[in-house]
Amino acid sequence: MAEVREWAEGLVEVGELIGGRFARSEPRANAVEYVRGLLSEAERKNSWTLSERAGHRVPDRMQRLLSSTDWDPDGLRDDLRGYVVDRLGDPEGVLIVDETGFLKKGKRSAGVARQYSGTAGRVENCQIGVFLTYATNQGRTFLDRELYLPKEWTEDPDRCAAAGIPEGRGFKTKGDLAIQMIERAVDAGVPAWWVAGDAVYGQYHRLRRTLEERGLFYVLAVPVSQRVVVKDGSWLGTEKRADQAVADLVPTAWRTRSAGSGSKGVRDYAWARVRINGAEDGRAEHWLLARRSLADPSEAAYFICHTPKRVALAEMARIAGIRWAIEETFQTAKGQTGLDHYQVRQYTGWYRHITLSMIAHAFLTAVKAKKGAPDPGGQAS
Repeated sequence: MAEVREWAEGLVEVGELIGGRFARSEPRANAVEYVRGLLSEAERKNSWTLSERAGHRVPDRMQRLLSSTDWDPDGLRDDLRGYVVDRLGDPEGVLIVDETGFLKKGKRSAGVARQYSGTAGRVENCQIGVFLTYATNQGRTFLDRELYLPKEWTEDPDRCAAAGIPEGRGFKTKGDLAIQMIERAVDAGVPAWWVAGDAVYGQYHRLRRTLEERGLFYVLAVPVSQRVVVKDGSWLGTEKRADQAVADLVPTAWRTRSAGSGSKGVRDYAWARVRINGAEDGRAEHWLLARRSLADPSEAAYFICHTPKRVALAEMARIAGIRWAIEETFQTAKGQTGLDHYQVRQYTGWYRHITLSMIAHAFLTAVKAKKGAPDPGGQAS
């Protein structure tokens, strides 16, 4: 009974969090029921199934919630951010940026195009959402989201208007969207020490420069072709590809370190690092970090890092490993809180459903953190 009461009290708290964004009682009640439905064990969580669960004969109320009801999903996102920081905040928190694909049919859904989806592992007709996740020892969950719009959309004003995309919403790279979300988090006072991300973001120089200007350290994956300037004793250093920069390291430069615990146990790899040139600020240094599989050394990955001085190799490996937590967060959000179960086509509808699903995931994470259980985003440290 105590557990049921605690869960119910938490849902009341979430209802209060959501309710502040609605002036009228009916849409407020619909939004709370929507989140309750996303937290249910229903196999599919769209307007029809959530309406059924809420006792509505038709899905009109839930559909209006995602389309024409007057409320601001960005304001609710800001409320979500405060909720997450209150329950998981840690000065040494890690901001993780990554994307996920939402497979779609047709051409009318905002941002849909034939594009590469890491979710599918191939080019598919899909939407791509770029997400910012927050990771601490207490748990991992979402902070922010942006819908990626390919140029074929932003260069077609009529198509954008038909999908409800605001006038003036021009093309932004995924790196630009990441900068936008990270800056929002920093400006809002989210406590964070590190940023992690995959090669889509690591190779984007403007993102790395922005993080340094904002006083954030990072471990960002880069492709093997990434060029770096190795500090080799010469005045200017020597420019090399990432793989060339580590090819001549002596065997003793490699150390076995953990990238954290995953679903299959501890993830040990061989790691090595090379000093590279970067903007000097007196408190930090720049590295090229390399990771190799212990079973097959030909399987390698590379990271550009901006770290505190004298940082341990084990800490760099840990931050690189934490990035994988966002993949597990995507999986659990899609499986448990209906992140990809929506049937909306309009731009605003996407943001509304995704934000409500993020709130449901944050609630699950906060409940598990309170109980000291593993969070729904999995463990990576």
